[in-house]
Amino acid sequence: MSAIKKFAGQTAIYGVSTVISRFLGFLLSPIYTRIYSAKVYGIFTVMFAWASILNAILAFGMETTFFRYLNKFENEKQKVYNNTFIVILSLTAVFLSFSVLFTEDIAHWMQQGRVYDADYATYINYFIWILVADALAVIPFAKVRAEGKPMRYSLIKFTNILTFIGLNLFFIFGVPFWINNDLPGESLLSWYRGRWVGYVFLSNLIASIITLLLLLPEIIQVRLKYDSRILKDMMYYSLPILIANISFIINEHIDKILLGMLLPPEQQDQVGIYGACAKIAIFLSIFINAFRLGAEPFFFSHARNKNSGETYARIMNYFVIAVCLIFVMLVTNIEILKYFIEGDIWKFSTEGEDLRQKREYWSGLPVVPVLLFGYVSLGIYINLSIWYKLSDQTRYGLYISGVGAILTIVLNVLFIPIYGYLASAWISLTAYTVMMILSYIWGQKNYPIPYNINKIAGYLISSVIIVFVSFVVFKRNLIIGNTLFIIFTLVTYYVERKELRNLLRA
Repeated sequence: MSAIKKFAGQTAIYGVSTVISRFLGFLLSPIYTRIYSAKVYGIFTVMFAWASILNAILAFGMETTFFRYLNKFENEKQKVYNNTFIVILSLTAVFLSFSVLFTEDIAHWMQQGRVYDADYATYINYFIWILVADALAVIPFAKVRAEGKPMRYSLIKFTNILTFIGLNLFFIFGVPFWINNDLPGESLLSWYRGRWVGYVFLSNLIASIITLLLLLPEIIQVRLKYDSRILKDMMYYSLPILIANISFIINEHIDKILLGMLLPPEQQDQVGIYGACAKIAIFLSIFINAFRLGAEPFFFSHARNKNSGETYARIMNYFVIAVCLIFVMLVTNIEILKYFIEGDIWKFSTEGEDLRQKREYWSGLPVVPVLLFGYVSLGIYINLSIWYKLSDQTRYGLYISGVGAILTIVLNVLFIPIYGYLASAWISLTAYTVMMILSYIWGQKNYPIPYNINKIAGYLISSVIIVFVSFVVFKRNLIIGNTLFIIFTLVTYYVERKELRNLLRA
């Protein structure tokens, strides 16, 4: 079996599980947007944004370090496993000790300039324990991937998302049904609060704890003994990755936090609208995440192969084709996908006018193509970034992500008060594009890989033109948009037919 076919097979397993899991989670979006107003939806948009940043800090770049050092110290895998887990365990213990003490202060700080909501302290407590459980699962999950067990990985991920969804449905629909129908035991449900967003966070916490329990077979293999010689080297390798990861997460999530901070109280619904519309872009994000799960261990394990550069270049070609097709498909079908974030529907009338319907989340649809193309640039950057990880030059990841983070923060602070979430979408695209270009330029100087730039640029430009024509010129017309998508797909197949046949024969 060729290296690329093996890579494709493992990525497909990760991909299917990731797509199904994330899609099942996405199905909660229409429920949330119907139950919660845009302002309330903005609460967990901001909370999950903060959680993503803190997750990166607690993981300390140890996932990538784990894969790299398994490759460097093939005869000392247990020491690598011990060291990486102990680092995260230590950080988690420190984080837990301090965060629990200052929960109320954090809640007050997050609501500066607004009416204080006492529930924020409860939300923060839930997230503290979610972060602890998720951090402790990072290296056990990496071990499962390193051992080539995508089915076990998928099973645990499925359990996590099904638990999360099941508990959400229980709190949103199950308990009210029980109470409203006066079923046996109804008196025991006096604690229930209708439409309380905290139940979303509680569901997440329980799902994270169950996931950690399922990883116990990997966790009990940890020996709480570290090798100082390897650990020092690992920390030196990991620190730039940590800072790069934080910068990377800032690029992805700080706009939502800054929207909440910089917009006046009467415009806080923009946070929820932006967060809901970003959910449509999740399908492309899912594919990129699935690719990363399969790519990282594969790239490290094939680094010593004679033709590794040609293999990485071919994978980039297939990746760009895939993300461009997904990009075009999502935009041309946005008139269908928008119903996942339909939101509250109510009618109003004025004298002499017919009754009309208002869907508050749909006002943000114009940012979706921008966010999607930002994910295209992000995916290419993730693919390109392998050069500094393989060559142990992780400081470049710090530089690149740092530039992206500075752009994201400065431009959002300047333009959010003027243009709101529309500015955030374009700034996100700008930051990812700059990161992509910098990674390519520095990568070709330090670790040359023979990418087919003309072909990549051709697919990117073609996809952007089709999206513009479909979304702007033809006003999101489903028939015309899907006709353009089918033509794009057929032309792509015609151009790539020989390459695909060779791949299938390999």
